[in-house]
Amino acid sequence: MKKTALQKNIFTTYLLFIGICIGAEIAVGALVASVIFFPGAYLGDGVLSHFQSGILMTQIFLRFNILLIVCTFFIAVYEVYSYFIKNHDFISVVILFVVLAGVLAFVLYFTPYILEAQKMGAQATSTKEFKDIHSFSELVIKIVLIGQIALFFRRVLIELK
Repeated sequence: MKKTALQKNIFTTYLLFIGICIGAEIAVGALVASVIFFPGAYLGDGVLSHFQSGILMTQIFLRFNILLIVCTFFIAVYEVYSYFIKNHDFISVVILFVVLAGVLAFVLYFTPYILEAQKMGAQATSTKEFKDIHSFSELVIKIVLIGQIALFFRRVLIELK
């Protein structure tokens, strides 16, 4: 079946949104965090404490969360549309639910938890509970990233058939 220009544009926009999410997650996680949490390597020792670096990183994640929600909403709309109207790809729907669950957990649970701990001060962010939850949030965002990569390639491969 021949695709209309509108269908091609919507598909391209879908891939763009997934690409934006993937790129932003890699940039924030691998590039920005390594600089923010180790400012001594660039500015000398004693510039920022680990707690202060965490506050800066949280501000970056608050902005990132907005991008993540907007992009994920569009991705979800496209995937639901594709499932019911186009090709009933159950695997993509399962991956979408993993991505959605991860994004919602990251934005609605992990980020507020970290913000609350930061309000209580540096001591609250050095507990085992905080470190465990923070580590789990990192794992969740990595699972989201893998899911988004899987959706990207799955859709491209389906489209090329």
